[in-house]
Amino acid sequence: MPADPALPDPVPPGPTAPVSTDYPVRLAVDGAEGPWEALVPGVAALVEQAVLAAVAAGDPSGYGLTPGTPLEISLLLTDDAAVQALNRDYRGQDKPTNVLSFAALDAEEPLPEDGEPVLLGDVALARETVAREAADLGVAPADHVFHLVVHGVLHLLGYDHEEEEEALDMEGLETAILGARGIADPYADARGPEQEGSDR
Repeated sequence: MPADPALPDPVPPGPTAPVSTDYPVRLAVDGAEGPWEALVPGVAALVEQAVLAAVAAGDPSGYGLTPGTPLEISLLLTDDAAVQALNRDYRGQDKPTNVLSFAALDAEEPLPEDGEPVLLGDVALARETVAREAADLGVAPADHVFHLVVHGVLHLLGYDHEEEEEALDMEGLETAILGARGIADPYADARGPEQEGSDR
């Protein structure tokens, strides 16, 4: 899923003000029509806002990228079968999952020249899994999609949740991004009441 260097047509902002970032984002979204649009009306605008929010909060300078560096991201809105195939072929897990991220940036590799676009990577969402999870959690599908896109883009920026401390940092950043949009903390139940006041 290589990112398309052509900028998509501008889409109107979601229910909150547009997010500004020091890094221009070239976002290619595939699959936003049909079943995805039926699940989340205006999904193309929603995912663009989620990507921009994640980039603004995720601080690409951690990779040594200077402000103004164009970032390219490809986002695939697809179904369980396609995500299961990706998960099997690239992760060795033959099952669907809600979101997959494929980071293209490696801290060990040299960066392009200043001003040259940098491919951050690809994110894919599985429609049936996303819809089922939203129903199970009792949240709006749009809010769940926003969260999963933020989660996926933060992975492209080097965030992870393999270790507990990394997970806490990533969850805290996600919670702050979602809170700025009026979306409830998705990790509150898992944390438990004794940790509600923590900075996760």
